[in-house]
Formats: sequence, C-alpha cells, structure tokens
Amino acid sequence: QVSPVESGGGSVQAGGSLRLSCVASASGYTGSRYYMGWFRQAPGKGREGVAAIYTGGGSTYYADSVKGRFTISQDNSKNTLYLQMNSLKPEDTAMYYCAHSGSRITGFILNEGKYPYWGQGTQVTVSA
Repeated sequence: QVSPVESGGGSVQAGGSLRLSCVASASGYTGSRYYMGWFRQAPGKGREGVAAIYTGGGSTYYADSVKGRFTISQDNSKNTLYLQMNSLKPEDTAMYYCAHSGSRITGFILNEGKYPYWGQGTQVTVSA
C-alpha cells in the first residue's frame, strides 16, 4: 500500500511560482521501478495529467499545456516528488493530486487510470 501526501499549494498571482511536494509512504511496498505523477482537476472539469516521472530511469513526461513552465523531479533519498511551477496562469488553477503507479506503465503515461494510489490533493489558485 502506498499513501501519497501532497503539500505546497496556495494562492499566487499570474506569473508567479509555486513548488508542490509529495511524500509517498509505502507499507509493504518494495518496488523500485514505478511512475509518479501530478494530475489536476479544475472546477467542472475532468482530471488531467500534468507531469510524470519514471523512478527507474528519470524519464519525464509533460502535458503540452505546462511544457517549459513546470518541472517534475524526485529525491529518492526522501521518497519525495516535486513539481516546480513557474509562470503560472489563471488556467492552472485546480486541485493538484500526486499519484503513484505501483509498477511500470505501458502506453500513455499521463493516463490517470494507470495510477492506483492517490493523495488527497492540494489546491493551487492563480489570480489574474
């Protein structure tokens, strides 16, 4: 069982930056190659993949809407995942969720259905 816990959300003006963190505690989980990702859900919209990273090799994946502005990274020594968000826009406003795949993924990496473990989310609000 993996239990991600997010932190770092908040309110910021457009053009500002925030860094989200996710600590994934694992009880009985011993895998070392899996994906961790950030997803977001804005009011009235479905959940969309933002960014993901493969812990086995460090490959990263981004949604087109955040490429060049967001950076996903990990600190394996701390079991922590980060999302550095720069040049934030009002359309980035959403609840952001951290997710853990539990194993390797095939196909589209930012497919939420491939992640069985989810955190409770942290709110990001960007004002114009």
